[in-house]
Amino acid sequence: MTIDKTPPNPPESEESPETGAGAETSAPASAVPTSSAGESATRSASSLAWARRRASVSRFWRQYRAHRAGLLGLAGLAVIALIALTSPLFIGGDVQSVTDAPGTALESPSGEFPLGTDQFGRSLLGLLIWGARISLIVGLLAAALSVAIGTFVGIIAGHFGGWFATVAMRVTDWFLVMPALVLAIVLATVMSRSIWTVILAIGVTSWPTTARLVRAQTIAVESRPYIERARALGGGHGHVMTRHVLPNVMPLVLAQTTLGISTAILTEATLAFLGLGDPSVVSWGGMLQDAREAGAVSSGHWWYLAPPGIAIALVALAFTLCGRAIEAVLNPKLGVSR
Repeated sequence: MTIDKTPPNPPESEESPETGAGAETSAPASAVPTSSAGESATRSASSLAWARRRASVSRFWRQYRAHRAGLLGLAGLAVIALIALTSPLFIGGDVQSVTDAPGTALESPSGEFPLGTDQFGRSLLGLLIWGARISLIVGLLAAALSVAIGTFVGIIAGHFGGWFATVAMRVTDWFLVMPALVLAIVLATVMSRSIWTVILAIGVTSWPTTARLVRAQTIAVESRPYIERARALGGGHGHVMTRHVLPNVMPLVLAQTTLGISTAILTEATLAFLGLGDPSVVSWGGMLQDAREAGAVSSGHWWYLAPPGIAIALVALAFTLCGRAIEAVLNPKLGVSR
């Protein structure tokens, strides 16, 4: 009997070394398209988000242009901002100098001095243009501080609720009951006289209205179904407040900021008129205070009072027109006339 010593063939289910190596090298090759597809999807989502933002901005501008009063206010602000930004180019800082004043005291308007001079012989036109920078800076920064505080308090109170919301709203009510101008005068009196003191005094006393508006909007936003879905998917407090609530209250914050700038400019002028502003800089309110001290009202020097007063009124009106137009675009139910 002959025994066949030929080795048996390997089972068909087993892979040869070549086949195994081929399988190992094919895995990374299949992973590359998956990674590329993920990156493409991310880029597509980002592009879609930017396209939506651009479309939203375009739609907002198209609706804003329909408000003639808003366009008028925006054009006025553009002119005033351009003058204020370019003033150092054609008006030197020596316009504030008392010793190097080019004219005599209280000259009436003329060809050399279109708006006349003050009690030191300085050109009122130069002071008016130079003072626009300070008034606008104080108005913008004070309004930004006020809206930032109000937005923070409003979102926190609306999101968490409970005892924190109760305490925050009682503090807000106290600030609403107390006149903001009186509180600003107290702060400006006890602190050093500077621009930053004026900004701080206005900002920390004028936030309650924004806080109440933002809190109401936060409660309305968090009652929507997608907020519940975000929480069910593991979204924490920070995620809900920053990714869902804040973007929905930003239009309201923008309108409130625009309206708050005009109030801040008027408050700064009032504080400067009362002698609580920064004496080392020129502002429109400071010019009114200098005119009062010089007796411009009783002596009939109308050119000393009229220019800064008209400038304050025009800038406040321009910001108010812009703010009303923004409110009408964001909330058509207000029915603001065009």
